[in-house]
Amino acid sequence: MHNVTVIGGGFAGVEAAWQLANRGVAVTLYEMKPARFSPAHSSDALAELVCSNSFKAMRLGCAAGLLKAEMEALGSLCVACAKETAVPAGGALAVDRARFSALVTARIAARPEITLVREEVTALPADGTVIVAAGPLASPAISDAIAALCGGSLSFFDAAAPIVSAESVDMDFAFTQSRYDRGDPEDYINCPMNKAEYEAFYEALISAESAPLHDFDRRKGVYEGCMPIEVMASRGHDTIRFGPMKPAGLRDPRTGHRPWANLQLRKENAAGTMYNLVGFQTNLKFPEQQRAFSMIPALHRAEFLRFGVMHRNTFLDAPRVLGSDFGCRLRPGLYFAGQITGVEGYMESAASGLLAGVNAARSLQGKPPFLPAAETMLGALARYVSDGAIRDYQPMGASFGLLPPLETKIRDKKLRCEALSARALQHLQDDIHRQGINEEERNEVFL
Repeated sequence: MHNVTVIGGGFAGVEAAWQLANRGVAVTLYEMKPARFSPAHSSDALAELVCSNSFKAMRLGCAAGLLKAEMEALGSLCVACAKETAVPAGGALAVDRARFSALVTARIAARPEITLVREEVTALPADGTVIVAAGPLASPAISDAIAALCGGSLSFFDAAAPIVSAESVDMDFAFTQSRYDRGDPEDYINCPMNKAEYEAFYEALISAESAPLHDFDRRKGVYEGCMPIEVMASRGHDTIRFGPMKPAGLRDPRTGHRPWANLQLRKENAAGTMYNLVGFQTNLKFPEQQRAFSMIPALHRAEFLRFGVMHRNTFLDAPRVLGSDFGCRLRPGLYFAGQITGVEGYMESAASGLLAGVNAARSLQGKPPFLPAAETMLGALARYVSDGAIRDYQPMGASFGLLPPLETKIRDKKLRCEALSARALQHLQDDIHRQGINEEERNEVFL
């Protein structure tokens, strides 16, 4: 009997295990929590969210929405659980993080094909089919084993935003509205600022003291996609006013005008008792966070349920290591999945696990790998991580810029993105039918 080892119970690991189980493959899923926690994790649940609780937009006219639609077509566990635990977030798919992780954990535990082992893996198994989904915060022992095989790794840094209690937000200085009135107006709390308030806050922010980094967090640079708010602010007086604090698409009912600057708060749980500061990832010392962020009028009495933190993420030089099936070029039967491959984002991580799981099963069954067309978001991400022409490899999330252009040029951006999505979904359906991906791929050798 074949048994695939999956190392890591994050988004990529659970998705890989789920896809293997759906194809009748026995799986041993290793998760080191609760025996050992990374610097960013605190729950013993699988698929724990450590940054935002949003999986980005749902609409097909955006890259994140297209990716989720493609994953759903392939039976994604994470997309299904996210929809079942969603909280209002305008046009985005955001979840109650505790309920989401609990549901994923329960679904994995209920599968007889999956054996969940709660212990740390300190070395790569010498043989058999293995999927390494140890995450961007892999423990030192397994990180060393990966580096020894793959010739080293690269690092970037990730930061999480603070969370405040809903009742501590002073609504006399705030209003509810989704940007451009997309979605329910109650989805977001807006914290507007006039010019004088913004300038005072800006000075406090750029003069605030950051927390020291751990020895393992000596950094080469800050990853642009999750940049700490204080680092962004240091780039210029109005940088954050045109970034996370942009007032576009909003109107303050107190003045009837667009605010000078605006911070949005998004629900963290279904009950709406917790809100995160959107785009305010930070590495400031906790007292400095309290001091600076409380200068925003709506947060002058804010109760911080969790302060922002910064931590190391590690990823492979994937174009030199991985094939487009997420298999390791250096060792047959070994696959990598998740942010360690250089895909960036919750659903991107899950998507890589989905493809690694499907392809590991197909390899065991003597079938060719499933490689979605380049016109699909899944296929584009798979090709990005394996593109040997890329020299300065950096993490990448879902983006229409990864897809080949349309044969007929469409000037309107909205219509162009919708056309790219429609083309992608048609290609994916063709790939699925041609290769029998969603059919029962069970083989008695696995049972």
